[in-house]
Amino acid sequence: MSTIKTMALSVTAAAVLSSSAAFADCGIKGNANVSILGNDFPALHAVFSAAEQCAGNGVTVTKNHNKDYKDLMVPALSSSPAEYSTLHVSNATLVTLMNDGLVRPLDDLIAKYGSGLNKAQLVTVNGQVMAVAFMANAQHLFYRSDILNQVGVKADQLETYEQVLAAAKAIREAGIMEYPVALNTKAGWNLGEEFVNMYLGTGADMFMPGTAKININNAHGIATLNMLKSLASYSHPDFLTFDSNATQALWEGDKLALATMWGSRTAGILDDEGSSEKVVNNTDFASAPTFNEGTVPASSLWWDGFAVAKNVSDADAEASFIAMMNGISTEMVQANNDVATWLVKGYKPSKAAKGVTATAMNGASPYPMLPFMGALHGAAGSELTDFLQGNESAEQALADMEAAYTVAAKEKGFL
Repeated sequence: MSTIKTMALSVTAAAVLSSSAAFADCGIKGNANVSILGNDFPALHAVFSAAEQCAGNGVTVTKNHNKDYKDLMVPALSSSPAEYSTLHVSNATLVTLMNDGLVRPLDDLIAKYGSGLNKAQLVTVNGQVMAVAFMANAQHLFYRSDILNQVGVKADQLETYEQVLAAAKAIREAGIMEYPVALNTKAGWNLGEEFVNMYLGTGADMFMPGTAKININNAHGIATLNMLKSLASYSHPDFLTFDSNATQALWEGDKLALATMWGSRTAGILDDEGSSEKVVNNTDFASAPTFNEGTVPASSLWWDGFAVAKNVSDADAEASFIAMMNGISTEMVQANNDVATWLVKGYKPSKAAKGVTATAMNGASPYPMLPFMGALHGAAGSELTDFLQGNESAEQALADMEAAYTVAAKEKGFL
């Protein structure tokens, strides 16, 4: 089992952990192809657009923002040469890529071009740097202060999910909204993430200590599922189709009062596009709540960063690293300060970072960087839908999840 060290994610109100200088001409020598794959949200648009500035003089830079990038990355990087030379990675996706040997160590490139990086940005696995982190992220609570005021609920009454449910009940009974709540509960990866977040809020381990044997078919797992189902009961019946794009659209469309969404969505909700002045002015953010008398937020802390593909030429790998360093420059951050909780020198925390910061300071756990975590995440995303639709018990859903995980983990050689 690999020993994995990740950067600390105790984000504070002064989250300044690193510096990186923009390259005036990017410093890429000779002809090279840079192709970038990543998720589709404002912070990554800013990073990739800054990296694009390295195009010219024999250097091509292309990018693909795709919300389904997690499904594309393994086959795209498995070809030789890889379809993409660099890509957006996080706690979970880096492990998936490393399991298949698809990304390369960055130590040599950092020695040449990464002198401005802080050690805390360097995601190190068995003594080798495999990714560079540039922002922090977490799912946390979004709320509409004007709607809560109508039912007499204050922000400090949203510290637990039980309180969130009480507020949702009051909103429904007042006839304000029939479906005031949303989470990213789309079947698949999103639903799996909601399970992981909620289970982490119990403080219990998801695996038997020191092993890859799953350990969720217990009272903690039942409490987790029951809370997810209770929240879904105040969500629209289409909740199994809700991903980040869907929940953001619902929020901006004045159709939600309480939601658990990614911190990387706050800037898009607070801008002047796609929403109304009423929604924007009354949107606020808080820490992810606790539940079931737990003491830590039911969420996971994430870092987002970049890695470089193994199956590309050394020239393209070097050009890709330089371009991404330009993408995460201080100048880029200063021009896009409010779109993320940046881990780059020059960042000034804003309202948009409020929820991520509070979730971190309240002690949320990092998303587990374990080689077999993807198998658990996938099993949760595929096996919990029947329970949430009322077609089976929590105990049966957890047994199904355990069985699906065990099959996947054995196929990968973890068990």
